[in-house]
Amino acid sequence: MILQSKNVLINEEFKEAQIEVIRKTIVNIYDYNEKRVDVDYGANYITSGFYDVHCHGYKGYDTNDGTKEGLLIWAKEIVKEGVCGFLPTTITQSKDVLEHALKNVSDVKSENYEGARILGVHFEGPYLDKNHKGAQPEEFCVEPNIEEFKRYVGVSNDNIKIITLACEHDKSFDLIGFCKEKKINVSLGHSGASYECAREAITNGANSFTHTYNGMSKFNHHTSGLIDASLLSDDAYSEIIADGLHTTVEALKIFFRCKPIDKILLISDALKAKGLAIGTKLEFGGQDIMLNENGACTLYGTDTLAGSTLKINEGIKILVNKVGVRLADAIKVASTNPAKYLNLKKGKLEKNFDADIVILDNDLNVKSTMVEGVVYENN
Repeated sequence: MILQSKNVLINEEFKEAQIEVIRKTIVNIYDYNEKRVDVDYGANYITSGFYDVHCHGYKGYDTNDGTKEGLLIWAKEIVKEGVCGFLPTTITQSKDVLEHALKNVSDVKSENYEGARILGVHFEGPYLDKNHKGAQPEEFCVEPNIEEFKRYVGVSNDNIKIITLACEHDKSFDLIGFCKEKKINVSLGHSGASYECAREAITNGANSFTHTYNGMSKFNHHTSGLIDASLLSDDAYSEIIADGLHTTVEALKIFFRCKPIDKILLISDALKAKGLAIGTKLEFGGQDIMLNENGACTLYGTDTLAGSTLKINEGIKILVNKVGVRLADAIKVASTNPAKYLNLKKGKLEKNFDADIVILDNDLNVKSTMVEGVVYENN
């Protein structure tokens, strides 16, 4: 199959070009009109696919629920927002719940299914700071334990790709060191760590920060903490929720001025309320949450943010239209960067890369998504 457009994202610039796909792979890039095309998208944008490395659920299903049916619906639905791969993300809970969730993701990942590819698991908690737990249930927040985590890794069939932890509780950074050996990305979050502690954790193997600004001590010009470390650590990735709610447009502007563009990860942190009606009340991590009119989820009866319902392409729109990020860079933080972070041959329209491709109209709405050569049209 050969696709072409006057706006194909190649080497971080939009160009007139053709892309040839055979089965699951991009096999060639040609000059515009060089070959006979199968589909001409005119002036619509052709970009690499998006990858959400931090997302909890969709349409009433949560990773911790551990049901095959819910995970299959989730994978099929999120291609509508251009997501070609994702990491189902856990929330702090009991050992039994977490082990069941990990096994479910591993089992479904190994099967044939429609939609976005399950790339592994983001293990958020249970090694978090209770004072910065956010919507994580406090009773299950525990101290880091290597032997316990080894069991989680085994149950997941080595599918844990990221762990979020509070580095100030990882004495001598032993768990971080173990994860580095296992090539598991360590993301610092739900933490009150000082700037110095965070930097030492990076030196010992941590390589990213979880949902910057959220689940961290607040910015304080007298005392430097995790926000400072996230913004100033050019040697580590930083997640960001670009919904304008978890992080204001002004805070997003500061973030994008401080952080190198190739170290930013756009995430949804979306909960099971995503795709449901406003006012819906659900259970999340053993706690009640509600979907508000502004699209944010809060712990029921409070203003504590529990997570978002952000669609990745909507996050890209906010970055471009409100934050002033160049479109090619907005695509990069949703595509190239997370793929590189996970060490995947995805996230670029380049020869021999996986054929994960998104077609966007001029308003950045998703027209269709190709996942490893399989096309899903938005009707």
